[in-house]
Amino acid sequence: MASELALLQKVEKCPGCKVEQQKELQTQIPLKMLITIWSIVLCTSLSITCLFPFIYFMIRDFQIGETEEDIGKYAGYVGSAFMLGRALTSVFWGRMADRFGRKPVIIFGTTIVVIFNTLFGVSLNFWMAVITRFLLGSLNGLLGPINAFSAEFFHERYLSLGMSVICTSWGIGLIIGPAIGGFLAQPAEKYPSLFSADSLFGRFPYLLPCLCISLFALAVTISSFWLPETLHKYDSACDLDRVSEVAPQVAEDDETPTPRKSIYKNWPLMSAIIIYCVFCLNDIAYSETFSLWTESPRRLGGLGYSTNAVGVVLAISGFSVLVFQVLLYPSIERAIGPVTVVRVAGIMTIPLLTSYPYIANLSGITLSLVLNCASLIKNILVVSNFMSGIKFLK
Repeated sequence: MASELALLQKVEKCPGCKVEQQKELQTQIPLKMLITIWSIVLCTSLSITCLFPFIYFMIRDFQIGETEEDIGKYAGYVGSAFMLGRALTSVFWGRMADRFGRKPVIIFGTTIVVIFNTLFGVSLNFWMAVITRFLLGSLNGLLGPINAFSAEFFHERYLSLGMSVICTSWGIGLIIGPAIGGFLAQPAEKYPSLFSADSLFGRFPYLLPCLCISLFALAVTISSFWLPETLHKYDSACDLDRVSEVAPQVAEDDETPTPRKSIYKNWPLMSAIIIYCVFCLNDIAYSETFSLWTESPRRLGGLGYSTNAVGVVLAISGFSVLVFQVLLYPSIERAIGPVTVVRVAGIMTIPLLTSYPYIANLSGITLSLVLNCASLIKNILVVSNFMSGIKFLK
């Protein structure tokens, strides 16, 4: 009896057990937690997408390339630094979240956005931009833990809603991020009545959009301190099995343990992961190339767009994608299934991307309409692939 009381005391002290008990009492949609998760994911997506409209001009101002054609090469280094850092450390941050908890990793990740996104905005040279982006990606590993947090916090009846908020927030980041970067970059040139050339934002023309996102991330960091911890914490590995005998609501008691199977031999899962990675590569490469292409001079095969114009195109396509994601995608996915959605989207991506070089031959209103339609369709295909991949992996 004393042993059972001791175990029950551990249940009361375990933060994961408290969340499990509260989860059973969820009779209404936890709106406050949905908003918190939405803001956490948004501050991460904003830090990824805000630089796309102005990266061409930032590299040009660094004067690192010998010719104007070298701008694309160095911009690729800056853009890929973030994802390189994320690829190298994502597994590490997942293990840290499993060991120390989801909450500290989430708070640390949003704090990193505050620090290194601001430092990126005041980059004095090419290498400072690369290093700050790399550190921003490698030290910010909250996307995995926030998915785990959502799966552990929400009751089964609200789980799909909680997971979809993550995708929706990412989609909103596609709208707001490029718009912030496009409209707020180079403020001394665009808004000389508000910002002088000798002011802080005149000397650092790309600080303002980064600073706005960092201030938002600071507010998110402060609010994250009120997040509950969802990780179960016990003194020993066998405590969970013993607690399950006393408190069945914590974990189900498995009478016959099943042998572990290697995840690498699960071919359907590995195939889905590989396909998902390919589409992620395609999306990131397109996002960076699109901005460089639209901002490059006409004589180099680009469109000669300004940061404002690029921000408008990306914001329009991002808003349309959000509408598609909320209103149309669920019906399409139910009608033909996630696998078919991925196949159709993958096939349609090929002729769409091959048509972009011909778009550069257009001009005027025709160019604007065709470019916006192409960007819209491409982003719809990307979101369809991502949402179908996530649903399949679940």
